[in-house]
Amino acid sequence: MNPGRTLVIATNVFREAIRDRVLYLIALFAIFMVVAVRLLPEIAATTEAKITRDVGLGAMTLLGLLVAVFIGTGLVNKEIEKRTVLVLLAKPISRTEFIVGKHLGLSGVLAVLVAVMTAIYMALLSFSQISYPVTSVLVSSLFLFLLLSLMTAVAIAFGVFTSSLLATLLTFTVFLMGSFSANLVALGAQTKNPSIEAITRNLYLILPDLSRLDLKNQAVYGILPSTETLLLNALYAVLYMIVLLAIATLVFSRREF
Repeated sequence: MNPGRTLVIATNVFREAIRDRVLYLIALFAIFMVVAVRLLPEIAATTEAKITRDVGLGAMTLLGLLVAVFIGTGLVNKEIEKRTVLVLLAKPISRTEFIVGKHLGLSGVLAVLVAVMTAIYMALLSFSQISYPVTSVLVSSLFLFLLLSLMTAVAIAFGVFTSSLLATLLTFTVFLMGSFSANLVALGAQTKNPSIEAITRNLYLILPDLSRLDLKNQAVYGILPSTETLLLNALYAVLYMIVLLAIATLVFSRREF
C-alpha cells in the first residue's frame, strides 16, 4: 500500500465532505447548545448543570453518528453505482488504498467535527458558569472520535456489498446492538435457554462492544476508567477497525464491475 496515494484519496474525501456542508452541523450544534443553556435552567432548576452536560455530550454523539453513517455508507457505494469506481481503479491505485483512504478521509472530517463541537461545548458551559470536569470531557471526546471512526468502518464494510439504504439500516442496527452488547449475554443467561444463550454469546463476540468507547455518562461525573483500561479499549477500537477494513477490502476486491 502506497501512503501517498492513500493520502490523496483521503484528502479528496475530506474536501468532498466539507463541500457537502457537513460542517454546517457545527452551527446547528452551537445553536442547540445556546438554546439548551438558556432553557434547561428554567425547566430543571436543581439539576440543570448535569442535564446540560448530558444533553451536550449526547448531541455530539448523535450528530457525529449521522455523519459517520450517512456519508460512510455512500463512500464506496456511490462510486460503484455511478461507475466512477472504474475510472479510479484504472489508475495505479490498489483496492486497499481505496478503502483505507476513504476511511481516513471521513475520519478526518469526524475529528474536526468532534474537536470543534467539544470546544463550543466547553466554551458555552464556561460562559454559563456551569462546572464540568475538563479532563473527563476531553477524554470522552477522544473516545467519541474512536467510536465514530469505528462506525465509519462498519458503514464502509456494509456499503461495499449492498445498497446505501440497506447499509444505513444495518449500520444503525450494529450501533444499537453494539451499545448494549455487554447486556446481551446477561439477557441470554436469564432465559435459561441454551440456544438463546449461545446466540447472545456469539453476538457479543461478533458485534463491537461500543460501551467501551462511550464515556459520556462517566464524563458527566468526572469518573473515568483506569489508564490501562482506556488504553486497552482504544486498542480494541483500532483492531476492530483494521479487521472491518480488511473485510471490506476483501469483499471489494472480489467484486466485478
